[in-house]
Amino acid sequence: MLLRHRHAPRTLPLTGLNMLRRPCLPSRCTPARPQDSTTSDRRLLVTRARLAPWRRKTTPVSLGVIPHRPLATAVDDPLLQDDVPFADRLRSRHNTPPHGYVQQQPSPPPLYHLRAFDPAMTLHVRVQEIPTLRARATAQGIPGGLDEMMSVFDACLDVNKLERAALVLERCNAREDLPYADLIALHNRYLRAAIDRALDQPDSHWAQSLHQWFEVQIRGKLIPHTPETIACMLKVALLSSRGPRLKRLVNRYMDMLPEESVWSVLDAGVLNQQDVGTITGIYLPTSATSATSELATDEVDPALTNGEGDDEPNYKPPLEEPMGKSAPVPQVLSVAQKGLGLKTLREMLSFFDQIQGKDLSKLSVEERREIQARLEQDCVEAAIQRWRIENQNLAKMGRSTSFSTGALNSQLYEWQQAVEAKLREEFKLFDESETREKKTVEDVERCLYAPFMRQSTPARLAAVTIMGTLNVLAHQGADKGVSLATHLTTVSKLVEEDVRFQTRQRIAEARKVKYREERRLETFGPRLTFNGTTLDSTAPDSATLDNTTSQLNEAPATAQAESRIIEVPSYDSTSWPPLIRAKVGAQVLSALIECAKIKVVREHPETKALISQMQPALARTTIHRKGKRIGMIMPNKVLVDLMKREPRGDFLARHLPMLVEPQPWTKFNKGGFLEFPSQLVRVKNGERDQKIYAEAAIQRGDLDQVTKGLDVLGRTAWQINRPVFDVMLEAWNSGEALANIPPLDPKIPIPEEPDSSEDPMVRRDWLIRVRAAENEKSGLHSERCFMNFQLEIARAFREQTFYFPHNMDFRGRAYPIPAYLNHMGADHVRGLLRFAVGRELGENGLRWLKVQLANVFGYDKASLEEREAFATDHMEDISDSVASPLTGKRWWLKAEDPWQCLAACFELKAALDSPDPTKYVSHLPVHQDGTCNGLQHYAALGGDRWGAQQVNLLPGDRPADVYSAVADLVKIGIAEDLAAGSFLAKAVDGKITRKVVKQTVMTNVYGVTFIGAKAQVQKQIDAAYPNIGAESGVPSPVLASYIATKIFKALSTMFSGAHDIQYWLGECAGRVCRALTPEQLERIATDDTKATEKSKTSKKGAKKKSSTATMEQILNQFRSTIVWTTPLRMPIVQPYRKSGTRVISTCLQDLTLQIPERSDPVNRRKQLQAFPPNFIHSLDASHMLLSALECDELGLSFAAVHDSFWTHAADVDVMNRVLRDAFVRIHSDDVIKRLGSEFEARYQGSLYLATVTRKSDLGKDILALRSSKKQSMQEELLEERERQRLLASDDPKEVEKGLEMVTPATLYEKSASSQPLPSNDEIHEVALGSITSSKPEDQFDGESDSLEPERSATEDVGQVKGLMDVTHFEATLKRMNTVQAPASPKRTDYHFVSLWLPLTFPAIPPKGDFDVRDLKSSKYFFS
Repeated sequence: MLLRHRHAPRTLPLTGLNMLRRPCLPSRCTPARPQDSTTSDRRLLVTRARLAPWRRKTTPVSLGVIPHRPLATAVDDPLLQDDVPFADRLRSRHNTPPHGYVQQQPSPPPLYHLRAFDPAMTLHVRVQEIPTLRARATAQGIPGGLDEMMSVFDACLDVNKLERAALVLERCNAREDLPYADLIALHNRYLRAAIDRALDQPDSHWAQSLHQWFEVQIRGKLIPHTPETIACMLKVALLSSRGPRLKRLVNRYMDMLPEESVWSVLDAGVLNQQDVGTITGIYLPTSATSATSELATDEVDPALTNGEGDDEPNYKPPLEEPMGKSAPVPQVLSVAQKGLGLKTLREMLSFFDQIQGKDLSKLSVEERREIQARLEQDCVEAAIQRWRIENQNLAKMGRSTSFSTGALNSQLYEWQQAVEAKLREEFKLFDESETREKKTVEDVERCLYAPFMRQSTPARLAAVTIMGTLNVLAHQGADKGVSLATHLTTVSKLVEEDVRFQTRQRIAEARKVKYREERRLETFGPRLTFNGTTLDSTAPDSATLDNTTSQLNEAPATAQAESRIIEVPSYDSTSWPPLIRAKVGAQVLSALIECAKIKVVREHPETKALISQMQPALARTTIHRKGKRIGMIMPNKVLVDLMKREPRGDFLARHLPMLVEPQPWTKFNKGGFLEFPSQLVRVKNGERDQKIYAEAAIQRGDLDQVTKGLDVLGRTAWQINRPVFDVMLEAWNSGEALANIPPLDPKIPIPEEPDSSEDPMVRRDWLIRVRAAENEKSGLHSERCFMNFQLEIARAFREQTFYFPHNMDFRGRAYPIPAYLNHMGADHVRGLLRFAVGRELGENGLRWLKVQLANVFGYDKASLEEREAFATDHMEDISDSVASPLTGKRWWLKAEDPWQCLAACFELKAALDSPDPTKYVSHLPVHQDGTCNGLQHYAALGGDRWGAQQVNLLPGDRPADVYSAVADLVKIGIAEDLAAGSFLAKAVDGKITRKVVKQTVMTNVYGVTFIGAKAQVQKQIDAAYPNIGAESGVPSPVLASYIATKIFKALSTMFSGAHDIQYWLGECAGRVCRALTPEQLERIATDDTKATEKSKTSKKGAKKKSSTATMEQILNQFRSTIVWTTPLRMPIVQPYRKSGTRVISTCLQDLTLQIPERSDPVNRRKQLQAFPPNFIHSLDASHMLLSALECDELGLSFAAVHDSFWTHAADVDVMNRVLRDAFVRIHSDDVIKRLGSEFEARYQGSLYLATVTRKSDLGKDILALRSSKKQSMQEELLEERERQRLLASDDPKEVEKGLEMVTPATLYEKSASSQPLPSNDEIHEVALGSITSSKPEDQFDGESDSLEPERSATEDVGQVKGLMDVTHFEATLKRMNTVQAPASPKRTDYHFVSLWLPLTFPAIPPKGDFDVRDLKSSKYFFS
């Protein structure tokens, strides 16, 4: 019974929220797009209406699992704050216990403290089995892959093509690998979309078709329905039926639910308040039996009305108004003829010209958020408008774009119009192809990509294709052309991003319209009472209801979140499958190739008259590369010339700094920018593992510290340093080379061409030098173009406060999302930035300001007192640099980082000129850099006291310099070789400096290969001693190889404990990558049983063939990637797998694309080599985030560039204490032991493939056992699995039976002296100071290889001298002969015997005597 009441102020009970008002129907398909119309200019800055007073204005501040508790105590919950706009009305004096009865809850530990670690609760994703084979597309154009079907289904719902969505559902019903839960979820979405379409487009048969769909496709297929399904069917009945029939349908559908959950349909978000009233007036549980029997033989009424019960008006969203303009300001000098990219950027930044002189930080939060939302809008519409305006301007001047010269921008509008017309013709064919009964191949293809292209418009598709093409040509190199696969993939990705952006915008506008309408209807509506429960008429917005509904529906998911096992969804519809991308990309790209024309002007060879002709701007061709035909997109030479003069500047709007604090991270794709979504973790396309683990960790609340740390980095406010900017702008506009600014017109001489009669090798050398000169000039121009963008952005933001939202890579290292201007940029960008919030220098701030100046000048290896004195001694130079930076002595240009030095000069001079320097408010960030931070972590892990001393983990009077220490060891090694008469040592004697070894030492920690190290050393040697080859008679590459070998040896000597740790990490990784999980073993056993039963009726030969094939499958099933958890509980998943290829036919050509899958086997070599450096990176990132959290707690401004931490000068001492404490907290725990316990828990029950030498006693015993048993490798694997099962049994008889079994593993266990060889042959390459080979991936077969390190080339003197005497021609001829007559491959695996062992891990190497707590007294740890 429904009763009406007056409104009364009261709190909202939880039961009321759980039962009441959902929006009438949250739309799951795309609403109609709003039409463009003219907007007014009544308001200057803000076009959006000011938020109503009941709307909550705060943004979420945390992340974690939300417990079910009374809302009055949950108003501070981040996720509820994010979605409940009326949360601040939920507080009541009745929610607070009386004084004296308040229980003191234990306060949680600070965020910057490490949480307890339980290895048994680490997240675990099951290894994906071999995916089912893809079926062919049906005659109706429905694809066979599950991901492809789901993407087509989503697109069809979005564009309101429900008939094709129904075809997809019917094919999904026929699949056996799709769980019922996923199937019913798809059916529910289909029913919702069908109801939405019925409301917008009434049809006399819609209700009958939905009733029939429910009976045939859901109940007829025995798919269990949910309360949401019943709610949809009730909605259909309410909208289409009247009288007795409505009563019968309501009673019938309600009786399909269990009695205890009969009212759960009200929580499905489908029924509105009026529907609830109607249902409660009809349905009574006591009549359920009679209603069911009455309708037992009732059929669907063929005559159904539509939409009679719906009286929901449809309101259009409000239109935005443009902002006003103000007087222009001086511009940044542009690079010559740069039109396209720079104009695009200036078009986006023109907003700042309109508000010149206004500080947006003084505006309210909602006004600044709207301005930020405008900046994040995509640039597609802006580009179309700009092209149109320039085209119209030429028309007004009486000039045709066909005869315009020197600029591409004026012709792009005609390109856009032509491509749009072509795509409109394609759109007209969509309906014809979909409705044609007998479809041709073209019709089937068109049916496949039509739903996705319908999600956009021909105009936007044309614009995005043009912009994407220009972007990829500029990025890949216009003169060389771009492979068709790369071009198509890039363009299709941009099209997909644009489609998803439009979809999000439409959904957001639809939610706003629906919410406003619900507020209008319910603000003056009655208060209803049902069964004694008051239903408040105040309705939250749709986002709140969606959030609450998801919380109710995810109760089982919450229980799952407490488990360590992650159930991966059957499909992923968050991105388009490669097949769809290829089809859509090929279609739009082919339209551009056909329509894009460009004017070419040539001189007639006889008359010398200029002749113009319109030619295709792009051409498709093929080239042969490494024996394969490669499709290429070659731009016209005229287009190439224009592209070389124009930097790429498209899609910049999404990469600008923010004007408001970034959104806190609350979900994997929710945080950072307001409108344009970003991902919390940067993952490449197709790499799903990291995303799956991260989402599961977020759901379980594990990433709370990580996300809050990123929020801290994002909340740091920045400003442009105006004095430095003014100097930089003046220097830039002069066109001269200054500091790292390249010249406007570089004078690079081109070598003269030699005579044709001379030696051909001379001409070859000349061509090399000409190409090098052209590359140098092109590189300087590109660098200046990029800096032009940065200065334009700095000029636009020069009066504003801005922020850099951060996300991270898969290792947890934080990066700012804005790509062009951020504090991780080069020296000139760092010099341009300063903190927006200033701090008084205080007593020690002035001292640290002087130290900062010495550091950026390059005087950073002295003591702090000496650095301070350095600044004091150069006060005259500092004053001159400030007074006359470009016309004075230019002392600041001698600095290692000149622009940062100039910024420090300005700040220090201003402080000293103030009445009281201690009261001076400083904005300059002061840097504290770690001493080779990777080596610091390694020294702490291995307990190397000597190494710890070299990286300042131990206190000292002066800062230690690890690079100088390594250089000294290299000198000692060279002196020893010199005494032995080595000509290589003689050539480099006295030439080893700190600079020569620095880069190699720094990168060796992070896995640099020997080839890379040799190149680093050679670069330094050639720069310092250009004539060393001629003087010594030894080529510089040979000398660089010799020096690199000495550097590696010195590192392994200095960090012996770290060397052992790296070796242990590599051995663990090698075993994991050759292991089979219990799930895989179970499947292999099941398949073996089936194969055995089948082989009983087959021939022996067939059985043997099947066994061999199974063995090959086993070797290809090594899919266990390396996964570990950081101290901040972030799961790290290494993404290195051997991706397979797939041939996709398109209208352009057949494409062979690499398609990453979770079921791909791991790339064992990459997994092994990358694990140690990635593990150190994860520790480095954890240290930074812990420090950021504590600095934020203490009120410090904090920024970080990996291992360089920034804060105000007054707070450096506090930050240094925080950095030391965070490092000690991480390494006070036994990090390696913690990792080992996690590995044991994560890979428990696995078996791995080990090897022993064939000639050893154990190897002989294994061969004898196999000779007697005559088992295949698969049978041996299953036998070992059974033995392990018996040994783990609780039944003593089974344990005894397991002990009696004899397998190669039992022989290994009895052999006390024998140990298995390392499970990988690259193990020597991962240890610190070891020489890493650079063998190409395609040459690595995954078996035991014998790799010869390149060090032998420098240790064998005779071999080196022999190689030096070989000419280039002889070496080339030798390689050709080698290719023509390849040697037979050597069977290195013949010397080893493989066996299956339980996956265990080697003993952790003992630590040295270094105590990490000694670090607390080291003042040079970061300095």
